[in-house]
Amino acid sequence: MNTAMVEAQGVRKSFGSTEILKGITLKIDRGSVTCLIGPSGSGKTTFLRCINHLEKVDAGRLYVDQQLVGYAERNGKLYEMKERQTARSRRAAGMVFQRFNLFPHMTVLENIVEAPIRVLGRPRSEVTVEAQTLLDRVGLGNRGGAYPQELSGGQQQRVAIARALAMKPKLMLFDEPTSALDPELVGEVLDVMKSLAEAGMTMVVVTHELAFARQVADQVVFMDQGVVVESGPPAEVLGNPKHERTQAFLSKVL
Repeated sequence: MNTAMVEAQGVRKSFGSTEILKGITLKIDRGSVTCLIGPSGSGKTTFLRCINHLEKVDAGRLYVDQQLVGYAERNGKLYEMKERQTARSRRAAGMVFQRFNLFPHMTVLENIVEAPIRVLGRPRSEVTVEAQTLLDRVGLGNRGGAYPQELSGGQQQRVAIARALAMKPKLMLFDEPTSALDPELVGEVLDVMKSLAEAGMTMVVVTHELAFARQVADQVVFMDQGVVVESGPPAEVLGNPKHERTQAFLSKVL
């Protein structure tokens, strides 16, 4: 049985003449938490966006749950899927961004039920019950009727997590989910993420929160200049890094 939820094989990505990803090969087991760390510009967010085909890879192969992302393979050649097919496969991964991207004219509950109703065609009554359960899960059960501007940044990010979960993804992708928050609000978002990890959700997290990575991650991946420099359990990568570049980075941030 293939235990990988995400498998990257020699993934490359360029923007113009600048190569951002230079052959990423990485395996992420289902039910695990992988934290991507490294300096700004190392390719972490680009790789995350490639996982659900928000960015198209230029070379290599990227699989989610053993399915090629954004492409079909015939006779050893890759053919890009039509947008509708790609959108369907993208539902396997929920994504939470730095900015919350909530619809300001909709209530919290409306933000959560919108995609399951419009995209999946599910009945409103059923989705609304599930959305309330998700709000309870992220500690905002009494705020369904509020509008985003009435919530703190941490509360808005928790709503964004609930909205992603409403599509029942197999995988959750987080792009520095606490970087836009005031320091005192970071903990409430990380607590929700910890509870997801404890429930067995496969998660890939781009983060600067090394304490979270040490406590929750099964695998820490240090990236620099578009390559994976070092990866392994947090006790090894954070506690006893082998590569000089990893050591130099951690000496500045720990």
